[in-house]
Amino acid sequence: MSFYAWIILGTIAGPFLLSFDKKVAFYKSWKPLFISLLLVGIPFLLWDEYFTVKEVWGFNKDYLLGFFVGHLPIEEVCFFIVAPYGCVFIHQCLKAYFPNLRLDNYGKVFAFVFILSGLVLAFLHMNNWYTLTACSISAILLIGAAFQFKFKWFGNFALSYTISLIPFLVVNSLLTGVATENPVVWYNENHIIGFRITTIPFEYLYYNMCMLLPVVGFFEALKKRLEKQAA
Repeated sequence: MSFYAWIILGTIAGPFLLSFDKKVAFYKSWKPLFISLLLVGIPFLLWDEYFTVKEVWGFNKDYLLGFFVGHLPIEEVCFFIVAPYGCVFIHQCLKAYFPNLRLDNYGKVFAFVFILSGLVLAFLHMNNWYTLTACSISAILLIGAAFQFKFKWFGNFALSYTISLIPFLVVNSLLTGVATENPVVWYNENHIIGFRITTIPFEYLYYNMCMLLPVVGFFEALKKRLEKQAA
């Protein structure tokens, strides 16, 4: 098995096994979850494919199984399932174990910091494709979720995202070369600001937001609809 595949397996193992915990019972929410993953995953894979073709980022074949969907390794396709799965799992755990948490203020501060920094970075680095797209899109999504529609679940998502950064930074450090001679996933220096968290481009924080926020949004909407139909 490839190094990237082992990382994927390690990422999903814990959340999958704990999905059967009686209090969270996350497996009961798989239907709205997987529909949400599909709705968000398709445009993200197209984005990933385009940037791979344009060499904004790419993959080291020494760490891959060798099976590709277009120009994307099969491990990368799986990443768009396991990463949001883990975040939504954390999101549901917080709701199950801490139902009385009041996170409105935390959510507003969280959104303000990401929106302001994202817009500033996008404006200052308009020629960097990764910086421009990840930072500007995340800012737009956050404005909608936190201030335009004021979703009740947003504060919970903000904390879930913050917690998820711990395992995600570990995983992405492994992918970007912290433990290997060459990175599994490399980034074109012409399209990032250059500042890194360990070996991870800073833009990852915003790219991750672009992926996880709509997944949680679709998940919450679909779950609510299914619960109404079942009532």
